[in-house]
Amino acid sequence: MPELPEVQTTVNGLNRHVRGLKIIDIWTDYNSAFQKGKDSVKDPAYFKYFKKEVIGAKVIGASRLAKNILLRIKKNDKILVILVHMKMTGHLMYGDYDRGDPFNRFIHLVFTFNNGKTLELSDMRKFAKITLIPQDKLGKNIEKSLHLANIGPDPLDKDFTFSLFKERLGCKPNGRIKNVLMDQSVIAGVGNIYSDEALWRAGLNPEERVKNIPDKFLKKLYGDLKIVLLKGIDFGGDSMSDYRNIDGKRGKFQEQHRAYRKTGERCSKPSCKGTILRKVVGGRSAHFCSVHQKLLKSRKQ
Repeated sequence: MPELPEVQTTVNGLNRHVRGLKIIDIWTDYNSAFQKGKDSVKDPAYFKYFKKEVIGAKVIGASRLAKNILLRIKKNDKILVILVHMKMTGHLMYGDYDRGDPFNRFIHLVFTFNNGKTLELSDMRKFAKITLIPQDKLGKNIEKSLHLANIGPDPLDKDFTFSLFKERLGCKPNGRIKNVLMDQSVIAGVGNIYSDEALWRAGLNPEERVKNIPDKFLKKLYGDLKIVLLKGIDFGGDSMSDYRNIDGKRGKFQEQHRAYRKTGERCSKPSCKGTILRKVVGGRSAHFCSVHQKLLKSRKQ
């Protein structure tokens, strides 16, 4: 699933390419009985409303809230927000994107612009979420929408201090740190890849209980989490799986992995003689070093 860096990479691409363009047509082949009656383009009745509202609108710009893409549009002085959550296998591509990549062929939603180019959503497993939020009803408080409820603070927000980080983790003191980091109601945007990489850097075992982690380790994790997320953005996201950027190209963060999917490899931490192990923690896979990420209790023995 695309995480914070992949979503931000997509948002950056949208702002480069579609800002100022007018939407003149929309197509979809989504049609899900499970979405009937819901605010989703997968319900044909809702898509009809969606299409009517969106056609003729001008794109103001894109932003990100957690793993959600918020594409703001304006029509007849009314501001609307197209919300896209790429879920497990979705990615947006613009214009003359790379059509030779097999992961780019699952097109289920197409926006056509007045410059003749398109914005297309490839969604192999059809899990992506697309809906419309009338911003006028919420003002600037878009996060109050039901579609964006119960989302924790963003780790790259300027107001995300260490005190707030510790407070948020403290909401689940008995939770394993790997799972708590990935809980979107605690902290937004972190998933399997970046939690593994941050914990590797911080020297924390993914099974460590939050309540057992001293402040010095929490401070290290706080800084390392920001580092790996920013690095993920710098490298254009992670394409170990199916994520592709706005041009249909692979990101390069997978070339920077130190833990994620490195099972059986020698730990790359200088002077560490450990091996990267894989273990299921709370139903999610975790990759960690057998030596410098031992449980804190075992290090004292």
